[in-house]
Amino acid sequence: MSSINSLKKNRDFQRVYSKRQSFANRSLVMYKMSNDRADTRIGISVSKKVGNSVVRHRVTRVIRECCRLHEKELIQGLDIVIVARPLAKEQGLMEIEEAFFHVGRKLNIFLESK
Repeated sequence: MSSINSLKKNRDFQRVYSKRQSFANRSLVMYKMSNDRADTRIGISVSKKVGNSVVRHRVTRVIRECCRLHEKELIQGLDIVIVARPLAKEQGLMEIEEAFFHVGRKLNIFLESK
């Protein structure tokens, strides 16, 4: 994967939500679903409850960076939706990365356990 493939359409997000295979912690909620593709697609959702647009975009960039740094470790053939909770706005890259690994391990999205 040269870049992260992303979920963009609302119906793709709704399909992943409907499978209800999810896990959450205080910072992130992660949903996963198998797809019929050879690659993994990731969708990021940050609601207005998290903060204004500047804050939401910062949180989105931090989550996207976590995904980019660890994309080689992800199992292929998944659709993953990551939803940020309001606590994420107060956290930096290290804390969000910890939360990403925590929920990712619970959902078994990594090739090897961290």
